[in-house]
Amino acid sequence: MTDSQLQSNGGSSLLPKRKILILYGSETGNSQDVAEDIERLARRLHFETEIEEMNDVRLDIRKTLTQHTLVVFVISTTGQGELPKNAQQLWRCLRRKNLPPTWLSGVNFTTFGLGDSSYSQYNWAAKKLYVRLKQLGATEFYPRGEADERHDEGIDGTYLPWSMSLRKHLLTECPLPDGISPIPADIHLPPKITLELATMENLDRKAAQFSHVDNPDGEEQEYELMAERARPGWGGHQARLANHLDADDTTQVLDRPNVLKDYPSKYSLEEDLQLSKAPPQCILPVPESWLATVMSNKRVTPEDHWQDVRALTFVINPNKLKDGSDDVAICHPGDTLTLYPKNFPEDVQALINLMDWNDVADKPFVHWTQRKDGIPIEHAPKNCYPVPNTTLRQLLLNNYDITAIPKRIFFDHIKFFATDQMQIQRITEFADPAYSDEFYDYTSRPRRSVLEVLQEFSSVKIPYQWVPSIFPVMRGREYSIASGGSLLSTEGSHLLHVELLVALVKYKTVLRKTRQGLASRYIASLSPGNVLQVGIGEHRGPPLESKELHIMPANTKVNSLDLPVLAIATGTGIAPIRSYFCHRAFHNRQGEDVLFFGGRNRAADFFFEEEWNRLNIRVYTAFSRDQKEKIYIQDVIRREAAKVCDLVTKGAIICLCGSSGKMPEAVNLALVDALVIGGTAKNTEEAKIILSRNAFWQEVW
Repeated sequence: MTDSQLQSNGGSSLLPKRKILILYGSETGNSQDVAEDIERLARRLHFETEIEEMNDVRLDIRKTLTQHTLVVFVISTTGQGELPKNAQQLWRCLRRKNLPPTWLSGVNFTTFGLGDSSYSQYNWAAKKLYVRLKQLGATEFYPRGEADERHDEGIDGTYLPWSMSLRKHLLTECPLPDGISPIPADIHLPPKITLELATMENLDRKAAQFSHVDNPDGEEQEYELMAERARPGWGGHQARLANHLDADDTTQVLDRPNVLKDYPSKYSLEEDLQLSKAPPQCILPVPESWLATVMSNKRVTPEDHWQDVRALTFVINPNKLKDGSDDVAICHPGDTLTLYPKNFPEDVQALINLMDWNDVADKPFVHWTQRKDGIPIEHAPKNCYPVPNTTLRQLLLNNYDITAIPKRIFFDHIKFFATDQMQIQRITEFADPAYSDEFYDYTSRPRRSVLEVLQEFSSVKIPYQWVPSIFPVMRGREYSIASGGSLLSTEGSHLLHVELLVALVKYKTVLRKTRQGLASRYIASLSPGNVLQVGIGEHRGPPLESKELHIMPANTKVNSLDLPVLAIATGTGIAPIRSYFCHRAFHNRQGEDVLFFGGRNRAADFFFEEEWNRLNIRVYTAFSRDQKEKIYIQDVIRREAAKVCDLVTKGAIICLCGSSGKMPEAVNLALVDALVIGGTAKNTEEAKIILSRNAFWQEVW
């Protein structure tokens, strides 16, 4: 068989049954990326592959799993050791008590977990899934792997050696017949989804009503009408846009070791950032989203401060139509608001110019894929929600991320579309796992974007058909809601007032070039009166008033409002804590509320300072840069050991919110030390046991 034949059909039709199912549970998209990489690995070994979210196989699970030769689960851990939202329905099905221990007999599986070792429940989701699959009789065909985002090389540090070993194992245990070899790396695998120019036959019929000469831009007028209905004071219901939500979280996180760490005022962040035209207000058909009006977008840090922190307020009409009835959006402490960022017109035009797409940029396009029976159907990538009759320009503005840091697979794709031999050689090196250091130095350290890479490798001309395979889908970003209690809604009003406290991602790298996060740049562009769509994510927050807790001694039942709260927050991590305090005040809490807050400078970083006395919150602060010797929040916790011991012995609900990394571990160690210093525990082991009896809520990012 020729290479071209292998490329066209993967060779699977000549082989015995070789079916592999890859299921992923993802919040930020990292698990999906890993799953897709495993799928490509399997395709090159001539497996018939299928890749799905875990929740997509919640019906008739046993039949789905057993009809595949092998099953690979790729799953991230979120929150307090939970599975991602797009995996929880399958997980509930697997946890049914009436399932026999042989229910998954015959299923051969392996798992790969993604986690962050700064969390105490590191990779718990993958571990729980592994144990449950074994309990139900499934057989592990290859040892599970676990990735740590804190690894020096990130996820790749563990995933690459695991995947290469998996490939060898598959070749050994599922050998290819004589005469058939793995598809080599210099053969470009065909795309699963393509982008094609729309024809009159597949254009949405309702486009005709917008083409009347008396209504030259009816679709835009329809969006304006939707936006008008979202504004405060409009009496009608919100239009429901769809009926299902996958709220994978993708909060932009700085590659902290590579951000310049000396005093930030040395580096002007304005010199190479010019004012840009804001993205157009375009309402996408995102499932279970609400239309929200921006009421305010204020900077709360001083203009000369190194960090731009924004306080944003949105008004949402929480009613939406759902199957002929009203559904209401409700916020609880710990919940998040999802914003859907957009690319900026100037960046999109730069990409269109680079790729020579100007002739087709404003024509309608359709996503296509093939069903299992080979019949082509219209089907966009997962989590991609184009506007009706979308153009290529609209897809690049609203749906595909052109400013993301490219993954290795990006280079593996574009090497086939380059014409300059020196560029091809360099791109091929970045695509090769053997050159991981060079890849990291070129992409992650300077935070190069997809667009910047294409500008540098100018001989690359990507056919528009490949856009869905090469450019990552733009995901919503989740931000902790800072309002609670009476701040969420006023008496007699049906409107929901949601506040956010967001630190914008804007910094200089080791190359002295300013970087700005996609969502941060979009947020900075928002003005009062703008209408956008938002999602509300239900996260596992602290215990609320309806929750009865069992506390020691004597396993006594106590309402959470009667217990004290020991809250610890740094920076914008105060947002969910503020929501919780407001909620407790609104419900007449009886327990004492105590806050340990850490920042750099009191004058710049003491967020919501004026509110704590009004809410009767006792506050202990640590501002690391306000004195000659740095003082951190963990130092203050140890200093106030007596107070910590008093709260813990009274069954305090402990809340920890802020940046991930070293902070959560340092705070947990300080809590243990405080119990020993204060005499509540004899040693650290006893202190850990005592702390384990208290309700604990951690939200770090």
